[in-house]
Amino acid sequence: MLRRGVAVAGVAALLAGACAVDDDDEPDDGATDVAEGGEDGEGDDEDEEDGDSEATGETDGVTFDTGVTEDPCPDAVNPDNGCIYLGVLSDLSEGPFAALGIPLTAGQEAFWQRVNDEGGIGGFDVDISTYTRDTLYDPQEHSARYREIEPNVVALAQTLGTEPTEAILSDMDADDMIGAPATWWSGWAFDENDQGLILESGYSYCIEAQIGLDWFGENVAPPSTVMAVGYPGDYGGDSSAGAEAWAEANDAEFAGWVETAPDAVVGSQDAAIGQVVGSGADVVVLAVGPAEAAAIVGGALAEGFEGQFLGSVPTWDPALLDSPAGEAMTAVYRHIAPWEGIDAETPGHEAIRESLGGELPANEGYIFGWVWSYPIKAALESAIESGDLTRAGVRAAVDGLQVDYEEILPPATFGGDPNDEAVRTAVINQPDPEASLGVSPLDVGVTGATADAYEYTAACA
Repeated sequence: MLRRGVAVAGVAALLAGACAVDDDDEPDDGATDVAEGGEDGEGDDEDEEDGDSEATGETDGVTFDTGVTEDPCPDAVNPDNGCIYLGVLSDLSEGPFAALGIPLTAGQEAFWQRVNDEGGIGGFDVDISTYTRDTLYDPQEHSARYREIEPNVVALAQTLGTEPTEAILSDMDADDMIGAPATWWSGWAFDENDQGLILESGYSYCIEAQIGLDWFGENVAPPSTVMAVGYPGDYGGDSSAGAEAWAEANDAEFAGWVETAPDAVVGSQDAAIGQVVGSGADVVVLAVGPAEAAAIVGGALAEGFEGQFLGSVPTWDPALLDSPAGEAMTAVYRHIAPWEGIDAETPGHEAIRESLGGELPANEGYIFGWVWSYPIKAALESAIESGDLTRAGVRAAVDGLQVDYEEILPPATFGGDPNDEAVRTAVINQPDPEASLGVSPLDVGVTGATADAYEYTAACA
């Protein structure tokens, strides 16, 4: 118990340090906006006046209203352009995904900086800094900050977290607000869940778990018993549903879903560790935050657990290698990712590296933010091409929207049959102290018989 407590404390300290990344890795203005805006939104009047444009306008044959101005963006790259304001609702300080949210937001800043440096979109620069807000991975805070920025943005460049995003979906529907999710919930693929507003990229947590277990069965050993551990709600629930579906399809025992909250809520992962150790599972699928993942893996091994772990994409952070759980993570944890890491050779990855100027980001979150930006860019371009950059016009552009990810992902089309359009490939990584961001690929372009055969007709959870 003492060793476990030391390990958890060490991981928490490391991840707190990861949140306070170097200035070069932080969003230029987002953290400032959160601090100056405060929890009650005070101090935002000047910014809101700059971005507010509820009256319909038109320039160069393009009609626009809320969130778009003929005036240039603050600190505009192209001072003769108008400005498109996008909102960001992220976890930037105290929530369980702040270590990902900060570089994720920085990646989006860099993506749109590149767009502006190349002349903008249809006579407009794009600003995502003015209306960046910290929502702490809390649904109520997420909803409050959404209402604060909604009058001033045409779309959400980022809405982090499945349950926080679900908390604002009805408002987004009423407001004709599309958004890019920082989440891989399976429900985003279905209009009955997201009203066609959420532009997801990559696989779902549900498919992720099945691909990971397919890979494990083919490359390590076919598991006879699998267990899922995850946050309550549709992140942990979606991953658990995928693990259960895999077990059923492969005549394996499903030892159940252990629901656990972030350490900040439950204090420790002792209860989850006890259930993992008592399960006798061959493989445990994790859908938690990095600190909780390390605590569970390190704690379970310290108590004699002999199984292995597959971690959903948000479970990893390079800081874990230097934590007391680093040795355990390296031995028995494998990470599942929707695309290749920073060193991959695609035009998109090359652009990401160029944006970093030879430096490394804090973690893979920077890549996530970059990749999640492609669909919003495509929607804005389509709306401008149609001459309707109003929020309703941007929303209408989503149906049939084609997105080019510069080979980071295959091209995607929104509005088709979810079963046909579902992404069913992944990358399996292993912790690696010599790798650029702490993990190196064991296998890329991974598919699996169970994941390929899965009938994707509704949200898994």
